[in-house]
Amino acid sequence: MLSSTPDHLDIRPRRLNAALPDPLPRWWLGNDPFRTHFFNAMSVLFPDGEQFFIDSVRHFRDRVTDPALAQQIRGFIGQEAHHSREHIEYNQRLRDLGYDIDALERPVKQRIRWIHKNFSPERQLAATVALEHFTAIMADTVLRHPHWLADADPEMRRLWRWHALEETEHKSVAFDVYMQVCGDRRMLRRAMRLSTFFFLRDVTIGTLSMLRRDGQLNLRTWWRGMRWLWGKGGFFRHLLGAYRDFFRRDFHPWKHDNSALMHQVASEYSDALVR
Repeated sequence: MLSSTPDHLDIRPRRLNAALPDPLPRWWLGNDPFRTHFFNAMSVLFPDGEQFFIDSVRHFRDRVTDPALAQQIRGFIGQEAHHSREHIEYNQRLRDLGYDIDALERPVKQRIRWIHKNFSPERQLAATVALEHFTAIMADTVLRHPHWLADADPEMRRLWRWHALEETEHKSVAFDVYMQVCGDRRMLRRAMRLSTFFFLRDVTIGTLSMLRRDGQLNLRTWWRGMRWLWGKGGFFRHLLGAYRDFFRRDFHPWKHDNSALMHQVASEYSDALVR
């Protein structure tokens, strides 16, 4: 299958030139506990999740013969490694505020160990492809519609936009590797269904845990949060069309061509590129 990845795609990691707030504002997103903890709960998943992504792609690196894709793999690994480090620091800020991050990370670590033991390398890569699509469509929404983070602490907004930019840049790397070494679309679709279940479950559990710690786990907060996610114009409602496209027989991540948006946002971080 011919790849839809843009020619001359330059995937290079960036280092943020500003530290995270210390201490982290408790409700750094619009003074809203639900919205803040929704993003915090995703951060909890990233250090272990992104190491899993790196490992699953790296396993097949020696089977990639296309020089351009080989270069993109190096960029992908570099970017994901930087994301993991930033979110380790971010999650430590959450620990400092009293949230039980270790309890939230523990089942993620256990699940990844189980997957390493019981899933083939191809199936692990399929899971990476599925979750990379999930993160890519969320990244596109964050970048395309700045209002989602408009009332965030400035440094936290910068971190999440940086992460979204790099998820956009490397959104096809795992997919292109998978199609070269395996290409089983049915396995991809099964991986997406399973990955969706665990992603939504983990984020929900993390959000509930942090709301409970703040004394904000009540019907009013939860109802407002569900409207923000699933109501008319809600965050997840924005993702549904792009999510469903993953199940098309001709799907490729760059069929959603947001390269112009990517280049526009990249100019905000030109000083952070790793030379």
